[in-house]
Amino acid sequence: MSNFKTKYALVGTGSRANMFIEPLVSKFRDDSELVALSDPNPSRLSFYNSDLKEKHEYNNVPTFHSDDFRKMITQTKPDVVIVTTIDAMHHHYIVQALEMGCDVITEKPMTIDAEKCDEIIRAVEKSGKKLRVAFNYRWAPGATKVKELLLKETIGEILHVDMEYWLNTSHGADYFRRWHREKDKSGGLIVHKSTHHFDLVNWWTNSVPETVFGFGKLGFYGRKNAESRGEEISYTRYHGNETSDDPFALSLDSDQRMKSLYLDAEKHDGYFRDRNVFGDNISIEDSMSLLIQYRTGITLNYSLNAYLPREGFNIAFNGTKGRIEYEENHKSSLMGSTTVQKDQSIPTYRHRLIVRPIFHSPYEVDVEDGIGGHGGGDQLLQERIFRTFEEPDKFGRDAGHEQGAASMLVGSAANKSFESGLPEQISKICKPFTTKKLLSELI
Repeated sequence: MSNFKTKYALVGTGSRANMFIEPLVSKFRDDSELVALSDPNPSRLSFYNSDLKEKHEYNNVPTFHSDDFRKMITQTKPDVVIVTTIDAMHHHYIVQALEMGCDVITEKPMTIDAEKCDEIIRAVEKSGKKLRVAFNYRWAPGATKVKELLLKETIGEILHVDMEYWLNTSHGADYFRRWHREKDKSGGLIVHKSTHHFDLVNWWTNSVPETVFGFGKLGFYGRKNAESRGEEISYTRYHGNETSDDPFALSLDSDQRMKSLYLDAEKHDGYFRDRNVFGDNISIEDSMSLLIQYRTGITLNYSLNAYLPREGFNIAFNGTKGRIEYEENHKSSLMGSTTVQKDQSIPTYRHRLIVRPIFHSPYEVDVEDGIGGHGGGDQLLQERIFRTFEEPDKFGRDAGHEQGAASMLVGSAANKSFESGLPEQISKICKPFTTKKLLSELI
C-alpha cells in the first residue's frame, strides 16, 4: 500500500458519475481518495454521500454547488478533477481545472462543438496539465482484437471502412427522454454517442479525419412524427400519468437509485428524466448517415439509427489484402412502464469476427466475452485510470485531448453539414487542432 493517495474531485453527480466513484472508493481505495463532489442539485449530492457511507463506510465527502467549483479546488486541493456533467458544460470545468493546476478526466464526448474544443486545446497547451477522455470502448476485448489484427497488417493497407450502428427502442429511446434530446446540451447523438464510434475508427485505422458530409433527421421520435402515424400524444412526461400500455414509458419510482437521483431531485432544478419520447422540444436527430474522408485517404461510410428492434453494430475494413468483418450484438430489454432497466449500460455482448483474405479461404477469429459495462471495457479503463502504469499500453488504448478532439470534431462537422448541405472540413472549423502534430502522432 502506497503512503501517497491521488486526490480526486468530481463534478456532475448524475448516474454516469458512479462509473468513476464506485471503483475509486472501493477497489482502488488504497491509492485513491475522493475529496469533493460538485453538482448544482443538493439532492444528488446528498444521495451520493449517503450511498458512500452505507456501502463503503466513506464518510462526509465535502460537497459544493457547481457555481463554487473554483472554491472547491482551492479548499480540497485535488490532483485530478473528473468531469461527468452534461456534455455542454464539459469545457467549462475542464478549462477551469486545468487553469488551477489539476489534471482532468472527462467523460466522452470531450465537448460538443468546435468552438469549445478550441478552448480546451488552448487550455491544455497553456497549462501543461493532462486531459484524459474516458473512451471505454477501446478497452473491450472485441475492439482490442480488431486492433491487434490491423496492427499485424492482416488485410494490408486499409482503403475503406463501413460502420453501421444500431440503437434499439430501449437504449436509443432513452436519449429522447432526457437532456440529450436538446442539441445545445448534447451536440446530438452524432456527437454524444457517435464520438465512441469515430474514436474507434480513428484508433483502429491510425488516421485523422478531415472532410465530413452527412444527412441527419428526426424521423421516428417527436410529436410530429408520432401524429403523422396517427398516434395520440396525451402527456409530456411519464410520471403521474397512466402509462401501462405505453412500451416507451419509464417509471422512475420503481428503482430507488433513479428515484433518488432524479425524481426526488426535481424540486431543486425542474429537470424531468422521463420526458415523453414523442413530445415537443426534441432538437436532435434519430437517423444519421455520414461520408468521412481521412488524411490518409481512407473513406468511412457511417450510419446511426436510434429506434431499431436490435442493438449493436457491424463494421468492415477493406484493404489491399482482404477484408475484416466484425459484428457485436448487444442484448438489452425494452423499458416498460413499471420497470426501469437496471444497468442499461451493461448489455450482454456477442461477437463475430471474420477475416476474408483475397484469393484465400475466410476464417473466423475467436473473441472473448468481456465482463461488465461496454463489453468489459469499463473495468479495464478503470484499472488504467486509477492504477499507475510505467509502460505505455501496447495497443495505444489511452486517449488524451487530441483523441477527444479528433472524434468529437467529426460530429461537430457533421452538425454543420446537416445545416449547410455541404461537406465540412475539420481543419477549417477548429484551427488549434490542425496546428498540432497529426497523423500517427495524434492517434
